[in-house]
Amino acid sequence: MKKWVPLASGLLAGFVAATISFADFSSPAKTDSASASNKTDAEKVYVPLGQKDDYYLMSSGGHSGQLFVYGVPSMRKIRTIPVFSQDSATGYGFDEHSKKLMGGYTWGDLHHPALSETNGDYDGKWLFATDVGNSRAAVVDLKTFTTKDIIKVPNTAGPHCAAFVTENTEYMFLPTRFAVPLGQKYESLDNYSQKYRGVMSAVTFDEKNVKLNIAYQVALPPWSYDLSDAGKKSSKDWAVMTTYNTEEATTTMEVKASQADRDYIVLFNWKELEKMVKEGKYENVGGQKMIFPEKQTGGIYLVPVAKSPHGVDVTPDGKYFIASGKLAPAMTVFSFEKAFKAIENKEFAGNRNGIPVLKYESVMEREVNPENALGPLHTQFDDKGMAYTTMFISSEIVKWDPKTGKTLDRVPVQYSPGHAVSAEGDTVSPDGKWIIALNKLAKDTYLSVGPSHPESMQLIDLSSEKMKIVQSVPADPEPHYAQMIKADKIKAIEVYPKDKNNKDATYSQNDTKIVRKGKEVHVYGIAMRSRFVFDAKSKRPDVIEVNQGDHVFIHLTNIDFDEDITHGFAINDYDLNMEVQPGQTNTMEFTADKAGTFPLYCTNFCSALHQEMNGYFLVKPKK
Repeated sequence: MKKWVPLASGLLAGFVAATISFADFSSPAKTDSASASNKTDAEKVYVPLGQKDDYYLMSSGGHSGQLFVYGVPSMRKIRTIPVFSQDSATGYGFDEHSKKLMGGYTWGDLHHPALSETNGDYDGKWLFATDVGNSRAAVVDLKTFTTKDIIKVPNTAGPHCAAFVTENTEYMFLPTRFAVPLGQKYESLDNYSQKYRGVMSAVTFDEKNVKLNIAYQVALPPWSYDLSDAGKKSSKDWAVMTTYNTEEATTTMEVKASQADRDYIVLFNWKELEKMVKEGKYENVGGQKMIFPEKQTGGIYLVPVAKSPHGVDVTPDGKYFIASGKLAPAMTVFSFEKAFKAIENKEFAGNRNGIPVLKYESVMEREVNPENALGPLHTQFDDKGMAYTTMFISSEIVKWDPKTGKTLDRVPVQYSPGHAVSAEGDTVSPDGKWIIALNKLAKDTYLSVGPSHPESMQLIDLSSEKMKIVQSVPADPEPHYAQMIKADKIKAIEVYPKDKNNKDATYSQNDTKIVRKGKEVHVYGIAMRSRFVFDAKSKRPDVIEVNQGDHVFIHLTNIDFDEDITHGFAINDYDLNMEVQPGQTNTMEFTADKAGTFPLYCTNFCSALHQEMNGYFLVKPKK
């Protein structure tokens, strides 16, 4: 294991000193060289009061089902965005909008967030993510940092990652981690090779209507599909994704899925697949347009790669893609140009399941083997085109030159990095300032919390010739992937504007009312500092009274048009809670099945009289 503790102690001391004293870093105190070095590191991550971070870090929350937002370089966590799992803090999964989005599920496994792009650069508008646990895809609006749409992806089991969106967000591609029969129908595992498929879904985004849609699907062989990437510039019409278990094992995977020396990178031309669909060259499977490569040839090719790869990454110039096997010591640089020529000249080494296999030597540019580096997984880039690859087994990040294969630098991390993320690192123009190691283990890095520990994220400075870790923060649960975007690209709103077309919105106390339609009760109320008003004409305007068995709709508008003044709404003992942000209208729907007296109150601190912001929900018992 790497010796981390002395470095961590020095960093902590420097950071605390800087924070408490608000030191003038332009005139460092005279001290020994080690302290001076640590103080310089503290300065790099210190964001003074009144200033803000340079970058947003959008990090997957894994099996929490949520998205975590950090500031960089401070590495302070700013927000948890509920996406695939219920969240009692915000009432996500309890109000009507988010309940519908959740589709009856209570949890998710969020992987591989992908920011929307324009001309290959992050544009700061949208973020997409996938749910391995329940085969879903989501989009988050970065004006409000809220989830706007979630779709169930049919014919698939566990879309592990999006092929980071194409150059102008035309598509994101969702390859599936698990092979299943189409429609997930029952089928004996004895028929695995004949009846199971690993399906890739091409998903589009209707920005005007804020809606995700499945354009078409591709019925690939029954393998597992992993990390993917979209082409750039000269390769912009193409995308690549890794495979494993091309052995088609169905049990004891850790042994049987690692038998062959090679797995594959799937290289496909999405423009050509799009054309096939337009020409009707597909079959209808469960209401989806499905391309079968063994029947509709062209557009999809296989490139041999070292076994069990986890990452494939396109260089910023779009000329190369880099991949490696988890169990191999080397990375391979592949050339798009060579691949295109090999396809044109039909330089194939046979086929698998009807898909042509390109000759390895025809596509390979060079193999790179840093000394003693083990377990290469995922590669990111800087502004000079240099590559940074995580080494899972040797617990380090290695810097190297894709054009020569020469190792330039390496830094140990703590421990077992899966992915890494550099500043704007998945775009055509990375910034080259920072890279963050997303580690799977922390071991002894932080205070003990029992047998299980948080994972870690370590900020590495790239501004000098030698890489240097300058900050380490816990992440719980593990970060599966992240993207880092310049802060000034995101234009978040401060309050929700009034929506005259929203029939559920109420913007004045005088317009509040409770309307009964048979056994259906609609409450049009407002929240403001520091009261609820449900019916201004009532003797008790902050009380809702219904009959047992009534179907209740509470439409609540926050009329505090003031940034950060968020109200919550909960009914005691009814297991209900929701949030209304400034200017927002939200709806809660439920059946008043319990008779009695139930206090209602604001769950989100909003003012000095927050404790007094309550009322009653009265339910008359049935006669």
